Amino acid sequence: MGMLTSTVARWLYAIPMGIFGLMHFMAADQMVDMVPIPGGVFWVYLTGVALIAAAVSFIIEKQTRLAGLLLALMLVIFALSIHLPGAMSGNEASMPSMLKDLALAGGALFIAGNYDDKKE
Repeated sequence: MGMLTSTVARWLYAIPMGIFGLMHFMAADQMVDMVPIPGGVFWVYLTGVALIAAAVSFIIEKQTRLAGLLLALMLVIFALSIHLPGAMSGNEASMPSMLKDLALAGGALFIAGNYDDKKE
């Protein structure tokens, strides 16, 4: 049951990440205003690629540890650079978004911790 549970959990985590990635391409014009650094839409698209790449990695179990670590890093950066400033300025939608990104980063770290890319 442990292996089945782990597989289902990986897929349940990967599928939304892939969908989030696709959403970055479908709604880039709506997301571009959230980018706190120059480059705008480039960063939205790069984020979409990163989310899709992580999802694929989790599903096919290739470079899973690296993908989990990089995804967690990206999500923590988003929580601190995008959502925390909004939460501190009183934007009520920013706190749940920050907490969501931190929770997702924890999930990515959990997945990463269960893989050794040298053995894949």
